[in-house]
Amino acid sequence: MDFGFVFMGDCHIHGDVKFAEDHGFSHAWLYDSQMLGSEVYAALALCADRTSKIKLGPGVTNPASRIAPLSACGMATINSLAPGRAVMGIGTGNTTRRTLGMPAAKVAELEEHVRICRDLFDGKITDYSEGDRHRKIKFLNPDMGYINVKDYIPIYISASGPRVAQLAGRVADGVILFGAVHPDLVKWMVDNVRKGAEEAGRNPDDVYVLSMTAFYLTDSDEQIETREVREAVGPMVASSSNIFALSCHKYPEVMPASLRDELMQFTGVYREPDAPIETRHLKLYEGYLQHLRPEHEALMTKKIIQATTLTGTKAEVIGMIEAMRDAGVHQVAIQPIRPTREVVDQVAREIMPHFA
Repeated sequence: MDFGFVFMGDCHIHGDVKFAEDHGFSHAWLYDSQMLGSEVYAALALCADRTSKIKLGPGVTNPASRIAPLSACGMATINSLAPGRAVMGIGTGNTTRRTLGMPAAKVAELEEHVRICRDLFDGKITDYSEGDRHRKIKFLNPDMGYINVKDYIPIYISASGPRVAQLAGRVADGVILFGAVHPDLVKWMVDNVRKGAEEAGRNPDDVYVLSMTAFYLTDSDEQIETREVREAVGPMVASSSNIFALSCHKYPEVMPASLRDELMQFTGVYREPDAPIETRHLKLYEGYLQHLRPEHEALMTKKIIQATTLTGTKAEVIGMIEAMRDAGVHQVAIQPIRPTREVVDQVAREIMPHFA
């Protein structure tokens, strides 16, 4: 089992990323959300310059914020600074787009973006379109040190519903699950990844699976439904559950029956229909994934907390990770709500030795 860390896209985060590397973490993922944090490729460049082993990538970018050649150039630039350590995470932009009051990208747009980036990473001439204008493009100076496409750049697709999970299985090197901890959630997503891979004639076992989630150790099982725990993991619970619900709101029957009702309660938790449409997202997404919103607290039951985050006693959390591993997860990536180094140190001391 690999262990990664998920950080806000922050141009000052490189010290914490180095701290995670020194404590044995294999991956550092930085959110790419321009209304919430720093420019992700500037932050990744600083991380690349100050680390030597940890793999680095956006967790995740999207096809609506940047044109595909720009995404490819950004990743190839990080790969020049950190050869062989760049990993591209990309999704439809559920968070990033909604912080602008805009919809997430379409699945077809995500697939096209991935195709162009993959071709450019592989040194190919590829098709590129803007409106009715179609052209052939390639990196023109791949050997001058500006970028690195000699070392392979994997592409991982973020999925919270069947369509995108199957797309990841068809075309990606890996899939990023967001808040998938409960075995039923993991199996649901992994089964769809495998279905997509098999349809494309690929070996499903070759698709790397990681789950991004939050982490909190309690002294006893009874401590989970407390204000302290909800503040520590609640932002992840609300965000991941909301994205699961939005991904399946037209066909909730595809969701695991054991968690369907709990997840669907989060469908509208980031909506304010009575507020002006031009500005309502400004209030809704302030502090997103950083602070627990008071109106979300009543939804934070023990069941949904433990379905979407690694929360519980040490023995419980180890058992959760073992179950995730058995269901097909290769990496657990933890986003800290509490002070980052405190969480890094605790995971490294209490959890990682069990999986060494």
